[in-house]
Order: sequence, then C-alpha cells, then structure tokens
Amino acid sequence: MIRTVAVSGYRSLRDLVLPLTGLDVVTGANGSGKSNLYRAMRLISDMAEGGAVGALAREGGLDAVLWAGPETIARSVLQGDHPVQGTVRRGPIALRLGFASDELGYLVDLGIPQRDPDAVPRSKFECDPEIKRELVFSGPTARPGSLVLERRWKDVRVRDRSDAWQRVPAFIPEHRSVLSEVADAVTSPEAMILRQRMRGWRFYDHLRTDLDAPARRPRVGTRTPVLASDGADLAAAVETIREWGRGDDLDAIVDRAFPGSRIVITSRDGVFSLGLEQPGVLRVLDAAELSDGTLRLLMLATALLTTETPELMVLNEPETSLHADLLPALGELIARASARIQIVVVTHAAGLASAIGDHAEVGELVLEKVQGQTVLRGQGLLSTPSWDWGKR
Repeated sequence: MIRTVAVSGYRSLRDLVLPLTGLDVVTGANGSGKSNLYRAMRLISDMAEGGAVGALAREGGLDAVLWAGPETIARSVLQGDHPVQGTVRRGPIALRLGFASDELGYLVDLGIPQRDPDAVPRSKFECDPEIKRELVFSGPTARPGSLVLERRWKDVRVRDRSDAWQRVPAFIPEHRSVLSEVADAVTSPEAMILRQRMRGWRFYDHLRTDLDAPARRPRVGTRTPVLASDGADLAAAVETIREWGRGDDLDAIVDRAFPGSRIVITSRDGVFSLGLEQPGVLRVLDAAELSDGTLRLLMLATALLTTETPELMVLNEPETSLHADLLPALGELIARASARIQIVVVTHAAGLASAIGDHAEVGELVLEKVQGQTVLRGQGLLSTPSWDWGKR
C-alpha cells in the first residue's frame, strides 16, 4: 500500500507531504489545491510511461506549473503579520514528486535544462523540463542506505546482489525516466516492479457523458479488465465483469441506484452496445438515451468493480452530474471496493464523503490555502510523514 505522497513546487503545492491510509477522501474549498494534488499524482504515474514531460507541456510547460510564490515563507507571513514578498532564490528551480509504499518508493526531481549559450542554432525545445535526479528506494523515505537506484542527470547506478553499486552504461536522455529505460529484471528488478505497479494506477476524471461520448455508441469490444479513462469501452468492460463472476455485484449497485433497473449488453459481430432496462418502460433504453448522471454512475460502478485490480485508483470529483440521492449508493460502492483497491477520492460533495465514511474507515484529508500555498488542515511536525527530498 502507498503510505506517503509528496509534492514540491507544483502550482500551489509548495511542499506537501500527505499520509495515505488505504481509503482517503480529499476535501477543501474551491481553489484549495485539490485538483493540483490530483494532477500531481497523475504526473507521478506518467513517469512510468515516459509521458510526464509531454503532460507538463500540455499544461503550459514548466514555467506555468511551478510554484509562483517565494522560495521560503516566514512564520510571520504565514500568520498574516507581514505581507508576502519576493526573495532572492538560493536553491535550484525544481518540481519534485514522490511516493513511498510498504516496499518501494520513488522520487523524481525535474528542472530547467542546462543551456549552452554558444549553441547555434538554439534548440526550440529548450523550455522542456529535464530530469535532474531519480531515486528508487526501500522503506518510508530515501536515505543513502535505502537506495536501490540513483540517477543524477545522465549518470545512473544500481545496487547489485552483493549490495555494491554498479554504473549503468546505457545512455538515458534527460527527458526519459529510468523507469522506462533501465527497469528490467537484470539491471534493476526493483525499478521494474515499481514501473509495473505505477503503470497499473488508474485515474478517472474525464469520464465522458456528453452526446458524442464514445460510451453512448456501439463499439468493437474485446475482454476489457480495466475501464478506459474516458469510459469509451464501457459495454465490453461490463460484459467482462459479468463473465468473470462479479455481475451480481454490479446488478446490485444498479438496482440500488435505480430500483428495478438492469444493464443489458448486446453483441453483434463483435460490436458491443449497452442499454438499460427500467420498470414501466416497454423497451431497453439505449446508452445514447441515458442521462449524464445515469451514464456516469454506470461508468463509476464498472471502474470500481474492475476485474484487474490496480494498486491505486484516484477519483476526481466523481459526484459530477449525479443527483444527491445517488451519492449514498456511490459512497457504499467506493467503500466496498476499498477492500480490494487503494482509493483516493477528491470531492466537493460532503454527502459523498459522509456516505463513504458510513461504510468504511476513511482518512480525511482537508486541504486549505494559506498565503497561496496548499496545506493539510491540522498537520504538524509530528503528524507529517517522514520525507527527505535530498539535494541535487
């Protein structure tokens, strides 16, 4: 299980270290940094796929996502006794991300590329961030004795079976992670295990329910153990759940949310379609006819009953488009799924948070913004997980 998530220098997350319990609900006022936390966690996952640099570019580049406040904030400023003022930067410009689990942890430090002022012509990609450091470690925090892989710029070394450091001769571009370049069973089995787990993390915040949503249309289907991030393969994913023996659980959730209703899957020449039987209606309603809220709940139920269990699932504002009457059913579903999956829920809905807490023990993470930076309400020195960013 992932115990700690740490972010430094990303938008309002100047330096945030969060404890996770297995089922955590993130709440807070608008602008408190909930979406920033979700995006930062997704960036961590992107490192395993080699897509973090591209994701940062889509957000406007490194300059657009970096913490925009002063490098350090005095206690008197946090207490409101003095205004926020710019200071002379002492440390390097950095965006740092990391997490620690029961077995392995990961830390990455991204920064501005080193430019050659005499280079002609100048690269048009000189604004792309580059990876300065990467660490794979065992235990709760990165310490010299817990490191199993260390990267500093292009220099990479790993521990061998005798616990001695061995340098990796492979060339690794500054924009590529060691997780996608040297993570194999021979060079670094720990990094390979970490990459496989991170690639299995699931993020849902763009489940499409608009009129042109792919889930509303017939679609060629194959066995689908994991619902796509936009819900496009909903029909095939539902049928997979049924054939793998979890159809009764899905039917029970649908019946609780919409009494007397049942999902119907049809397949013709490999093309799958989803419909919904409802009491009092003489025909099956096609997916194109379903309301946004109905379709979203079916997607969320399918994602949470997935037959391929991820190590982590993060739901961003799953209550969108849902009537308040549906939140108890969704909360119960999330709570039950947490017995199999580690789940983080980012939500505005107090009703959903309460419904989840009615059925399971929940880690409550309430975010606040103090002088522009996101902080965890009530967190002090003793309640902050151990974490060390180290130095370049």
